Amino acid sequence: MADNNTASAKTDSTKSDAAKTENLLETRSKEKETLPPSPLHTDHGSTLIAEQVVQKIAGIACREVPGVHAMGSAGRRMLSSITDRIPGSTTNVSNGVQVEKGERQCAIDLSVVIEYGYSVVEVANKLRETIIDAVEYGTGLEVVEVNVQVTDVYIQGEDDDDEQHAQAANQHKNTELS
Repeated sequence: MADNNTASAKTDSTKSDAAKTENLLETRSKEKETLPPSPLHTDHGSTLIAEQVVQKIAGIACREVPGVHAMGSAGRRMLSSITDRIPGSTTNVSNGVQVEKGERQCAIDLSVVIEYGYSVVEVANKLRETIIDAVEYGTGLEVVEVNVQVTDVYIQGEDDDDEQHAQAANQHKNTELS
C-alpha cells in the first residue's frame, strides 16, 4: 500500500512540475505579447547596450546645447582639466552624466554649469529634448526621464582671472628659485 501511495505522490509531483512549466511558458509568452516591440529585442536575438554608451551619447548631446558651459561637479571638472593637459589623454565626455538602464528604458541625471545670461529653465528643457532624441535614436532605449542639476553659473572672465593669478604665482615662484 505504501508503494502505491509513493507512486501516486510521484505522479502528482510530475503533473505539478509539468503544470508549473506550462504556466511559466504561458506567462513568458504573454509577457512577450504585452511588451511593446523594441529594436533591441527581435526574433533573431537581443542587443545589449552598456551604461557607458548611454553616458557618452548623453554627454556629447549636452555639449551641443547653447548655454551649457561645463558638465560635472567642481571637483570633477578640476580633475578633468588636469588630465586634459596630459599629452595623449582624451576628454571624458560622460562627465556629469549618470545613467540607470534597464533592458528597454533608461533614466539620466545630469550635472551642469550654465553660462550667465541663459535661462536655466530653457537650457534644461533643451537639454532634455536633445538628450532624449540622441539617446533614443542612438540606442533604441526609451528615455523615461532626464533630471538636470544646475551646480553653478559661469560668468565670463571669472575663470580667466583665476588662471592669470595662478600663472603669476608660478612665475613668481620660478623667479624666487632662480
